[in-house]
Order: sequence, then C-alpha cells, then structure tokens
Amino acid sequence: MHKKKLLAPLAALALVSTVLAVTQSAYAADTLLSQGRPALASSTENGESPAIAAVDGRSETRWGSQWSDPQWLRVDLGVTATITQVKLEWEAAYAKAFQIQTSPDGNAWTTIYSTTTATGGKQTLAVNGSGRYVRMYGTQRGTGYGYSLYEFQVYGTSSSTPPPTDGPGYVYANPPVTGVVPSTATPPAQNPPVTHREFQANCSVSRTNLGDDPIVFPNLPGASHSHTFMGNRTTNAMTTLASLQAGGTSCITPGDKTGYWMPTLFNGTTAVQPDGPQVIYYKSGVIDYTSVRPFPPGLRYVVGSPNSTLDEFRNHPGAVEGFECGDLTRQWDIPANCVAGSQLNVRFQAPSCWDGIHLDTPDHKSHMAYPIVGVCPADHPVAVPMIEFKMAWPVSGNLANVRFASGRGYSFHYDVYNAWDPAVLAALTRHCINGGLQCNPRGFDQYKPERGAALNERYELP
Repeated sequence: MHKKKLLAPLAALALVSTVLAVTQSAYAADTLLSQGRPALASSTENGESPAIAAVDGRSETRWGSQWSDPQWLRVDLGVTATITQVKLEWEAAYAKAFQIQTSPDGNAWTTIYSTTTATGGKQTLAVNGSGRYVRMYGTQRGTGYGYSLYEFQVYGTSSSTPPPTDGPGYVYANPPVTGVVPSTATPPAQNPPVTHREFQANCSVSRTNLGDDPIVFPNLPGASHSHTFMGNRTTNAMTTLASLQAGGTSCITPGDKTGYWMPTLFNGTTAVQPDGPQVIYYKSGVIDYTSVRPFPPGLRYVVGSPNSTLDEFRNHPGAVEGFECGDLTRQWDIPANCVAGSQLNVRFQAPSCWDGIHLDTPDHKSHMAYPIVGVCPADHPVAVPMIEFKMAWPVSGNLANVRFASGRGYSFHYDVYNAWDPAVLAALTRHCINGGLQCNPRGFDQYKPERGAALNERYELP
C-alpha cells in the first residue's frame, strides 16, 4: 500500500510534466512572423514615423498616424498563417478602441480581437485566427494625438520555408562583406553644418527603345518591354560586368560605366527620350553617412516594380514626390495635363542597405533593403550609396496618351548594374558622402569650396 501511495503522486507528476511539455512545445512553435515584413498604414504623421518602423524590432522607432479616426496599420506575413498572439507596444498616443483583424487578400477582414477600454502601454493579446495580412484597426484614440506604435508583433505558425540563399539566380560577391553591424551612430555636428551627403552622376541617354534587360532577362534579346538606357553605351541583353567595364559611357564622369535603364516613355506611339544629362544622385540613405561604403563591382538590382498598383507606388519606401510638372506636385500617376512648355519629372530612390553577400538574387531585390528610420536592418547591414533617379521628359500639354512601356505612371521602375571604376567611386563616396558635402559630378561643393574636389577638371582622379 505504501508503494502504491507513492506511485500515484509520481504518475500525477509525470502527467503534469507531459502536459507542460506539450504546452511549452506548442508555445515554442509559435514564432514571431511579422518582424521585417512589408507594412502599410492608413496614414503617417511625418516622414520619421513610417509603417515599417512598427515591425522592425527596434523599440526606439515608431509608426505614427494622422490625428483622426479611424486609422490602421497592416503587416503582410507573406503567406497564410495561424495567428495565436499579438503584442502591441504603444507610445503615449494609444488606441482606446481598436480591433485586430486578419485577411487572406488585404481586402476582406475578419475581426479576431476587439476592445473599447484599452489603456495603452504594452499589451499581449491571445487570439485565434488565420490570414496573410494582420492589422490593427483603431476606431477611437486615447489622446488628442494620433495612433503611435513602437512595435506591432504577430506570433503564430506558418507553413512557409526560409528562402534559399543559393542556386540559380544567386550571384556571390567575391569577397563578401561580413561582420558588419548596422550603425546607429549620429555623426558629430560640423561647422558649417552638414546639410547634404551626396554627389551627382550626370548621364545622358545612351541607347533607346531596346527590348532588352540584362538583369531580368539575361541573354534573351527582345524579351523585355522597351527600355531607355543611360550611362554605358554597350548595355544589351548579353551584358556582363566585363562587357560594361570594356564599354564607353554617356556619363560626364568617364569612370562611371554603370548601366542604368528605365521603361521607355511613349506619347501615343512616339517614344520620348529625356533630353540632355539626367541627374542620378548618389546619397546617404542612413543617418550615419560616415558608414556608407562604395558599391562592389557587379552589384545589380531593380528599383520599384512594373506591376505596382497606385497605392503601392505612392507608399513605396523609394517614393519621393511622385510626378511633377509646372505647378503640379506629388502626382502618383502621370498627370492628364501639364502646363505647355513644362517637363514631366519623377524622382525615385533606391534601397541602400546590402546583405554583403550577393551581387544579385533571383528576384533582383532581396539582397537589397531600405533603411528603417535611417538605420540598415540587421539582415542587410552594409550601408551603400542610395541612388535617386531624377528624370525629366520633354512632354507637356495634353498627356492623356502618355504612358510608359511598362504601363501607367505608377509602373515606373529602373535598373542599376554597377560598373564604376572602383577607385573613382571610392573617392567620390569618401569625399562627398562620408564628408557630408553636396557635390557636383567632380565631387565639388560650391557652398564649401575650401573642401576642394575629388576629381580634376576632366572628371578623373588627380
């Protein structure tokens, strides 16, 4: 009897241990699904509070909305997932009434949590739902300000597999850049103050109306929509780094043999080319501009997408001010009319954080990322120059028939295939970007002439 009495507690203990093990195992299977995923919001308070800041894993950055109801923040998990927990870390401006909602497509939403008595702070919500998209939908603010979230974390299980890092379409840097930690430093103040961290690469059209794209469709002549090429004069479907390095250039700086291209603009059936040198900025996209490194030879990527919707183009992290002409600004499609004699302009910025490993990936984007509130993400830690296209086309008046070869205005995108002379690019990066100057193609800042230039009057290294 005595032994039997001892066995019962042991059996019970074993049962409890089994239950705990199952519970802990189930909990351990629930992973953070939202961090670093694409995010979108109904509005933003200013340029320093983007949607992506709420899913970056950094408690010092935040998403902030306009001061009105309702507002929402949405994260795209990439695939349908089972959602078991949502954590919210509010700034002082919180939601008193809000819902957590899921959706398979970003259109039809199902509420899996609702409250009208929230008090802000840190909230951990046990939920039960599924969807690819998860959003916080705020209906009543807790203060007179907007909604402000430091972090929006979605936990659950997903059938997705980690993306591959090797195989067809992956091109490796040799050598890779490893051991880099994204800089969160703020460079010390200078006198006179630093207002820009950039230099220009002024390049004219070099090839026109060519249906080639050596990044997306290598070795397949005519497989792409029509492109307008700038910079290297040899760019075609068969282009390689070696062929670019051996080619000539339409850029003012002879050392810039990079291939730049974008969809051709049409007015009806007539192709319209930018007239004269176009401005291609090389800037710092991060706060610590002293941490920016030159591109490695052969780095290539696509900026934007020909398949963008208007909302995606408007909310793209590379969007600057959309299309402009005359007195019109911030147009997210080509305007129907522009003042006679004006030009159609667009500005669009490229990602400036590199994974340090790949010169290209199968989607021609995954090896690059945009900074989040001025800091590169941990999986893309290497800060490189941020390219900004500033293009101008000589079209005005009635633009009803003006479009890109890729479609509507919001399909605008461009490609970059780096073939700079490494020493020239390093000199301009060091002098202008790291030095906090506003340089012309020579690397000369007219507002700080005492700092000199990186290149001589022939735009070559002295």
